[in-house]
Formats: sequence, C-alpha cells, structure tokens
Amino acid sequence: MNKKDLVAIVAEEMGITKKESKIVVSAVIEAVGKGIAEEGRVAISGFGTFKTVDRAARKARNPRTGEEIDVPAKTVPRFKASKLLTEAINEG
Repeated sequence: MNKKDLVAIVAEEMGITKKESKIVVSAVIEAVGKGIAEEGRVAISGFGTFKTVDRAARKARNPRTGEEIDVPAKTVPRFKASKLLTEAINEG
C-alpha cells in the first residue's frame, strides 16, 4: 500500500473526497514526522510507537573497492508495533 492507496481508503471510510482525504493524510504524516523530530517519540494507541534512536559512529567498508570509510553518528527513526497491531497481522 502506498500513500495514494491510503488516501483512497480514508476517503471511502470517512465519506469525503480524495482531495480532502489527501489533505488529512498528509497532515497526519507531517504531524508524526514533526513530533518525532521535536519530541523524539510519538505513540499511537493500538498502532505503535515511533521514536528516535542514536546510532554510534562506525567504520564501514566499500564493497567495490574494499576501502574503509568512516560513517558518522546520527539519529534515526524507529517504529515498534503495538501488541494489538502485531496480533491483528498474525491473525491473517
């Protein structure tokens, strides 16, 4: 499923146009992204938790040349599914 599919499903479920649905879906995605960036964590009950994790600096190797390179430390997003979502996925 991609964003276009999600917009269509939300429009159908809410009884609104796809144009209105696209605005709503985009706003939710933007709010989650902003929340993760500013707060470091966004929890959506029954769905899961988005959070940031600090990744340490490390050495890596270019597979083509074998040259060792430095990969800088950075903060990356992570998602942990809720128990309800995990159970719903495993049911079928």
